[in-house]
Amino acid sequence: MIRLKTAKEIDAMRPACRISAEALRLGGEAVRPGVTTAQIDKIIHDYIVSQGARPNFKGQGGFPGSACISVNDVVIHGIPSHGTVLHEGDIVSIDTGAAIDGWNGDNAATFAVGAVSETARRLMEATKASLMCGIAAAQVGNRIGDISAAVQQYVENAGFSVVRTFVGHGVGRKLHESPEVPNYGAPGRGVRAELWHGRARAAPCERNGHCHRADGEREKPRGKDDVRRVDDPYRGRRAGGSFRAHHRHHAERAGHPHTAKGSVTACPKKTSLK
Repeated sequence: MIRLKTAKEIDAMRPACRISAEALRLGGEAVRPGVTTAQIDKIIHDYIVSQGARPNFKGQGGFPGSACISVNDVVIHGIPSHGTVLHEGDIVSIDTGAAIDGWNGDNAATFAVGAVSETARRLMEATKASLMCGIAAAQVGNRIGDISAAVQQYVENAGFSVVRTFVGHGVGRKLHESPEVPNYGAPGRGVRAELWHGRARAAPCERNGHCHRADGEREKPRGKDDVRRVDDPYRGRRAGGSFRAHHRHHAERAGHPHTAKGSVTACPKKTSLK
């Protein structure tokens, strides 16, 4: 069930969103060659806790880290590790979440490790831009398919593809709420966007070759793609070793008090980025 939120509830969510976004910024600043993903995770954890909040990913479905940190071909849910060292030319997606006062924030972005290839740069730019397209499509009267189609069209026009194994999800009192928002879809199809004056739906959308979903970003049979599981229950990896990028954040549309939590993951159609 989609739970609509009042403007007052949206205001109450802001501290969690701000803390999560700032944790993401600090994690991104730490990205450089030679740093481990465990070191980045500690920076994120320590900041969230210093603000009186709780890292809401930690323990979610047994996840051991405070942030999901996914390098190169790992699509989502990368587990922070002292053994995962960042190298020049890598791209790393950091997904942060914070809970405070009974509300949740959830953000993600992809960062370059030093100098990256032109294709990797374009991939990151296209992923971020497609998220903006999805947020722009979150208009009163539109349907989920309009949001998904806007993302898919931008990504594919840029020469990349969307992941279909995972889907986007809502956020609020729970880290994962309805509705599900795929990275692909047809305009005019799906649930009508619950965006009315004075009421709100907070929903993240994953865009690009993979989608995200609620309840620990559960895997859903959303169509054929080349994401495969690796040696733990969390991560998905791109077959063929190609990179993927991921962006997600909250936005409020003036005049229509709602938040759109957009999450987009993109990847090249076939080739590696190295």
